[in-house]
Amino acid sequence: MNVPRLVVAAPSSGSGKTTVATGLMAAFSERGLAVSPHKAGPDYIDPGYHALATGRPGRNLDAFMCGPDLVAPLFAHGAAGCDLAVVEGVMGLYDGAAGRGELASTAQVAKLLRAPVVLVVDASSQSRSVAALVHGFASFDPQVRLGGVILNKVGSDRHEAMLREALEEAGMPVLGVLRRVPQVAAPSRHLGLVPVAERRADAVSSVAALADQVRAGCDLEALMALARSAPPLACEAWAPEHALLPHPAPARNRPLSGPAPAFEAQGSGSAAPGSGAAPVIAVAGGPAFTFSYAEHAELLTAAGAQVVTFDPLRDEALPEGTTGLVIGGGFPEVYAPELSANEPLRKAVAAFAAAGRPVAAECAGLLYLARSLDGKPMCGVLDADARMSERLTLGYREAVAVSDSVLAVAGTRLRGHEFHRTVIEPGAGAAPAWGFTHPERRVEGFVAGGVHASYLHTHWAAEPSVALRFAEAAAARPAALR
Repeated sequence: MNVPRLVVAAPSSGSGKTTVATGLMAAFSERGLAVSPHKAGPDYIDPGYHALATGRPGRNLDAFMCGPDLVAPLFAHGAAGCDLAVVEGVMGLYDGAAGRGELASTAQVAKLLRAPVVLVVDASSQSRSVAALVHGFASFDPQVRLGGVILNKVGSDRHEAMLREALEEAGMPVLGVLRRVPQVAAPSRHLGLVPVAERRADAVSSVAALADQVRAGCDLEALMALARSAPPLACEAWAPEHALLPHPAPARNRPLSGPAPAFEAQGSGSAAPGSGAAPVIAVAGGPAFTFSYAEHAELLTAAGAQVVTFDPLRDEALPEGTTGLVIGGGFPEVYAPELSANEPLRKAVAAFAAAGRPVAAECAGLLYLARSLDGKPMCGVLDADARMSERLTLGYREAVAVSDSVLAVAGTRLRGHEFHRTVIEPGAGAAPAWGFTHPERRVEGFVAGGVHASYLHTHWAAEPSVALRFAEAAAARPAALR
């Protein structure tokens, strides 16, 4: 494929990547271009703003969870038919998975996509030193093509002139200059920006303001020319239908090399085959459950399921005919009183799980299935209680399925990501969901009947049989009663 593309990176977090990337997406979309938005790494929140800016699903490119070989195919899938693709980086340009070199870094993604990089520099506390900083980033890895700089938080005309002079001496093009405009910043809290679904009207205004700022301060023609300079990308686009087909390697949803040492695999076999009827899989959404990867719903649909979204804050019953339930990540701790007050839905979820029907819960979903969250009654599916804590749990994980479940056969290995400031006690049930093999060795999560609940976020494109197995389990169950 030959889609013009840019990677928006920075020397460090907090430099303004989201401001610039979202503003560029919106500004080019306003010109009538079909813009494909992407985010390097596991972040769920920024893609919501990207989707608002472009009208297309924000998609993640994570070389740790999905593997480097899937980065370009997943990109090609999302960018098909588009006029431009913008990829927002993660952390600093060369920061990746801890102790793994360039793995999962923005630099690795840029190289895999053969895409030029635009470096966003927070220039608020420097002048001529900016040239030394940019020179270091440009020369650190010759395979990373740094095509220009956007200067952020510039204080005055004189400040801008000094910065431009320094970068001209270094031979680095200045593609934009943004002044300090705090009123367009999106609000944040303990896990990053507040998701779009929680502040949609204000988010629309913020994205429009970002577009205005970028349009006024950046050379859009030069940025588009840089994007068009990206060479053709030789890869086949990922497709959910193709991903679900049997492949000779790697083995699909079975132990790749047996269960990990020190973890006892519980059970064997697989989910019952589907009955032929299209299963209705209800996916939690709304302000409390905003974390999801677009490919999950696409894989479930390709597996023959009908995917329906519901809002646990508003809906008092599961969607009609529900045979499978997916409750992903989000911020249930912010909405604990409202979620608790919706007693009809809590009881419906509890009855659904008690009937042995398939439920997949990640992070926020785990908390919602608990007995309580910060003292507020939840669904009571799990014999566990959750609460906010002072400690942030964050990082990539290598995991092995400890117990057979509706998602995986015991021994299946996956990579995932933890990102929460809550704890649940106990942290694992009698049949744990996962055993972590790196960076620490412990068991985590719950498997009970048709329920799989865990803190671990996973990307099903890395192991599509997870979606197929869940859809088959949903097809084998009778419809839930309203």
